[in-house]
Amino acid sequence: MKRAVYPGSFDPVTFGHLDVIRRASEMFDVLVVSVLNNKVKSPLFSVEERVKILKEATKEIPNVQVDSFSGLLINYAADHNMHVAVRGLRAITDFEYELQIAQTNRKLSKGALDTVFLTTSLEYAYLSSSSVKEIASFGGDISECVPEFVAKLMKEKYRASVL
Repeated sequence: MKRAVYPGSFDPVTFGHLDVIRRASEMFDVLVVSVLNNKVKSPLFSVEERVKILKEATKEIPNVQVDSFSGLLINYAADHNMHVAVRGLRAITDFEYELQIAQTNRKLSKGALDTVFLTTSLEYAYLSSSSVKEIASFGGDISECVPEFVAKLMKEKYRASVL
């Protein structure tokens, strides 16, 4: 059985993420989308909220599982018997950053973890969670960036932070 992990912050999950998830789910028997508990970032949504959101957003894709992790991806992958990480690329700047991480993971895992890169579909190449959060924080329309239920959750979060 071919299993892969798609790690990320997913704060929030965007249509770009979902594009990569759909396409990667067709390549592997099981795709585990795992939310990184990144202690460096200050997320809009908690890890638990992001897991719940991803489960809702991927409920129609039967071979996708959603999880979370802290620490090194290589340890998480080894603990869950996964040897492939999936990463999405939007631009050359993503590639340079992601290539370095992929090479580091391969080296630290002694060759046990490879990375597969999927280029984001052109219609989503402009999307980033950071830009979506910025647009939403100013009350902008993010309906073309995230699923409707995610847009509503973001609006509630930003409304609550103003009060």
